[in-house]
Amino acid sequence: MTRAADMPAAIAEAWPVIVLARPQMGENIGACARAMRNFGLTGLRLLDPRDGWPNPKAYAVASGADVVLDGAALEWTLEAALADTTYVIAATARPRFMEKPVLGPRAAAERVRALLAAGERPAVLFGPEANGLTSDEVARADAILTYPVNPGAASLNLAQAVMLFCFAYGEARQIGDIPVWFRASHAPPAAHEELEGLFSHLEEELTLGRFFHPPDKESLMKQHLRALFLRAQLTAQEVQTLRGVIKALTVGRGGRKLQPERDLP
Repeated sequence: MTRAADMPAAIAEAWPVIVLARPQMGENIGACARAMRNFGLTGLRLLDPRDGWPNPKAYAVASGADVVLDGAALEWTLEAALADTTYVIAATARPRFMEKPVLGPRAAAERVRALLAAGERPAVLFGPEANGLTSDEVARADAILTYPVNPGAASLNLAQAVMLFCFAYGEARQIGDIPVWFRASHAPPAAHEELEGLFSHLEEELTLGRFFHPPDKESLMKQHLRALFLRAQLTAQEVQTLRGVIKALTVGRGGRKLQPERDLP
C-alpha cells in the first residue's frame, strides 16, 4: 500500500491526479489506470476501495499501466485524498443544483491545463460504480464535470468516465499553449487541507451561535457555505486571515448567555 509521501518522485509530482472514491471492482481500477497511461497521466489516488489494495484483478486489466498502479496512493478519507490539492473537479451525471461552475470534458481539460500552467495542483474526482459521488462529496469540489450523454442513458462505466476526461486532457495538450484564466498572484493557493480547517472552524462557531436552524437544513446550509468560499479561490494567506477574523468575532462569546428561543436565527 503506497501513500502519496512514499511514492517515487516522478509519480508523486504528477498532476493532475485522478481520485477514485470507493471504487468497487479491481477490473475498473485497472481499466482506469490503462486509460490514464494512454493519455500520459500517472497520478492515481484510491479512496477506500471495496476489495482492498493492491488488487491482482486491477493489474490483469491494466495492460502495461503497472507504473500507474504501483504508484497509486491509498487513502481512507476524502480529506486525506484531497489534502494537498488546490482545485478539485467532481464528475457527476446528476444535476446537484449547487452554485459551482459546470464543465464539459473539453472545458474541464482546458481548465486543468490552465491550472497547471499557473502552478496549481488540480484533481479530478470520480465516484463509485453503483451510485457515484454523494452531494456532500461534490460540495467539496470547486467545479463539476459532466458529459453530454443521452439523458435516458446517462450512466457510464467508471473506466469509461475516466477515459473520456483523459482523452479530452490529451487532446487539450496537443492544441498548444492555453491562456491562464486565473488572476496572477504570488501567493500560493490554499490546499484543501487548509480549507477544511477553515470550514471546520467556521462550522464549529456557527453551531455554537445556533446558526444552523432548523436542524434538517444543516447539511444544505453547510454545502452553500462551502460553495461560497470555494468560488473565492482563496490563497493560503487569505485562509489564515479569515480564521483570525472568526476568532476575533467569537472571542469571549462563551460568557454570553443565549436565550433558548430568542437567540435562534
